[in-house]
Amino acid sequence: MNAAGGAASSQHKDLGDIKRLPILITLVIGAFFSILNETLLNIAFVDLVKDLNVSYTTIQWLSTSYMLVVGILIPISALLVQWFTTRQMFLGAMILFTLGTLVCALAPDFSVLLSGRIIQAFGTGLMLPVMMNTILVLYPPEKRGAAMGSIGLVIMFAPAIGPTLSGLILESLDWRWLFYLVFPFGVLSIIIAAIYLKNVSDVTKPKVDILSIILSTIGFGGIVYGFSSAGGENSGWSSPEVYLTLIVGGLALLLFIWRQLISKEPMLNLRAFLSPMFALTTVLIIIVMMAMFSTLMLLPIFLQQGLMFTAFTAGLILLPGGILNGFLSPVTGKLFDKFGPRVLVIPGTAILVVVMWLFTQIDLDTSKGTIILYHCIMMVAISMIMMPAQTNSLNELPRKYYPHGTAILNTLTQVAGAIGVAFFISMMSAGTKDYVIENAEKVDPEKLGALALNAGIHNAFYIGMIFAIVGLVLSFFLKRTKAPEEA
Repeated sequence: MNAAGGAASSQHKDLGDIKRLPILITLVIGAFFSILNETLLNIAFVDLVKDLNVSYTTIQWLSTSYMLVVGILIPISALLVQWFTTRQMFLGAMILFTLGTLVCALAPDFSVLLSGRIIQAFGTGLMLPVMMNTILVLYPPEKRGAAMGSIGLVIMFAPAIGPTLSGLILESLDWRWLFYLVFPFGVLSIIIAAIYLKNVSDVTKPKVDILSIILSTIGFGGIVYGFSSAGGENSGWSSPEVYLTLIVGGLALLLFIWRQLISKEPMLNLRAFLSPMFALTTVLIIIVMMAMFSTLMLLPIFLQQGLMFTAFTAGLILLPGGILNGFLSPVTGKLFDKFGPRVLVIPGTAILVVVMWLFTQIDLDTSKGTIILYHCIMMVAISMIMMPAQTNSLNELPRKYYPHGTAILNTLTQVAGAIGVAFFISMMSAGTKDYVIENAEKVDPEKLGALALNAGIHNAFYIGMIFAIVGLVLSFFLKRTKAPEEA
């Protein structure tokens, strides 16, 4: 695509003598704790509001800012991984994350804690693309499924155990220990990486397009912020803060796309979408992520506000599914290497459709065991879809597109997460309000709130089921891809 990239393509590093396993372990350890951090803090919000003397609207910025920074940084990472070596990127990411963790642990007030979270987010935003790009370079296509499955274990298992681990820690210790306990593992990851991590990527140092960086930041940042704000307590789709941010972000994103398409050396090479399976899989993953978020966001709300479980109990109920998904990811990765994507993705999306329908049937009398079973089935379906589909799509790309392909998938996954959170909370709220309006005089006032919430949950799950059905239709068009011949 450009001179530097073409030169790199013909002068790839000789990876024959590099031991892959130590590098994979290094990546997994670093990624586990940075991704764990995304959900570790959410359950501590009640304690933080009291301790730091701020409102819930303010404390939500600890999550919103994290998602915002990661959403902004991932597209830029496609450029960064071509300017810096694997070691520089990974060590830089882990140093930033570990430094941010220390700042959070020692934070005397909310502003310092928020600053620490932003520093952590910079580390995580660099971590995910570096990790996936390294796997693509390090492993041949016929072995990538198993390696990506190991990454899938981290990506799904870490956030799944976050709320449970956080609840366990907070029963005996204060919120600062959520950071004190992560800090030494960050230091350990830096030491292991310094010893074992090797440079495997090609440093081509393409031209830095400042305007593309600005447009990307405003575009992706505006969209993530707008959708995240729409799901807030005091915001809604009619709020100027929401729709103006979305409009500005959308316009900037259109300009960014146009600039990438006309540029000879684009920051984020959207020509990756010319690969049919990459384009199809990107849409499929966004849709599946939306369906998944309808469950990951709504179930904890239903468990705590509908069934009146504690946050720790709710975390325990969701833990088996998260663990099951984590351990199945390497298995589905190996199955993908052997059988290809269709054997996994088509049944996976079919199971997802069924389980989304089952979630529309839950009510205030549903048992813990039933919810655990449904959640486990859903997480099995997700493990059959996500990593096999992602690996298959990336296998189709030429090596010079690896940084761009991983950045595109990670960025759109982040944006889908932000959209999913806001959209399904809005659907739940709309269903809840409609139930109250229609049944306020018919239902016992003491039960009205819980029944209305249950109706709202059903409303959102039906929408999630529709997303899953669309995903099932798309899955029938998947084909096994082969790595293209490099020039």
